[in-house]
Amino acid sequence: MPQLNPSPWFFIMLTSWLTFLLILQPKILSFTPTNQPHTNTTLTTKMTPWNWPWT
Repeated sequence: MPQLNPSPWFFIMLTSWLTFLLILQPKILSFTPTNQPHTNTTLTTKMTPWNWPWT
């Protein structure tokens, strides 16, 4: 089964990960997001107990 031979595929995987980590990732992280995150106020709802008809 030739797909079990890791010699060509390991090099391709390693090259692609190094390309991503060293070249693409700094370019992607340099973009500024358009919507800055902000904290939302959480609404607290009043919990009412359920009245079961058979109790």
